[in-house]
Amino acid sequence: MSSKKDLSIEQYEELLKTLQTRFEQNMNRHEGLVWSKLEAKLDASPEKLWSLYEMEATGGEPDVVAYDEETDEYLFYDCSAESPKGRRSFCYDREALESRKEHKPKNSATDLAASMGIKLLTEDEYKRLQDLGQFDTKTSSWLKTPADIRKLGGAIFGDYRFGRVFIYHNGAESYYAARGFRGSLRV
Repeated sequence: MSSKKDLSIEQYEELLKTLQTRFEQNMNRHEGLVWSKLEAKLDASPEKLWSLYEMEATGGEPDVVAYDEETDEYLFYDCSAESPKGRRSFCYDREALESRKEHKPKNSATDLAASMGIKLLTEDEYKRLQDLGQFDTKTSSWLKTPADIRKLGGAIFGDYRFGRVFIYHNGAESYYAARGFRGSLRV
């Protein structure tokens, strides 16, 4: 992750090229949307471009999955086949990280997401993502956990197995090499 939130011209151009290629290769994720309109939105949102750059740099392969007419925003999700490689082996949140006495992971999913300027996918968003393809067939992803579950020490995550989406629970302090998190970003 970069420490400053400005992209160089090279990073900017490379990111736009990557996003455009992914956009054009995956039209099933955003039927009816036009790249030139999205590109104009991206050009006007340097802080969002930085977040997309961080999503890409950590293996998320962000792509547009919807357009919200009411807010005039494009919605990006991490669309990598498996949970982003650069965001695995984290517990759920700061409280969980601090509760571990030993073998602490290097960070928490919610802290890293916040530092990247993105939000963890909710359960509904995760299910919507799975409508676009099969994601997390070998990994799993932490999801935004409802407060009542988190209050009891748990957190939820999802994966895709046996032809369906599963949502599970775990102690929020747990972490696994095959569990990361997926994010969303509105531009």
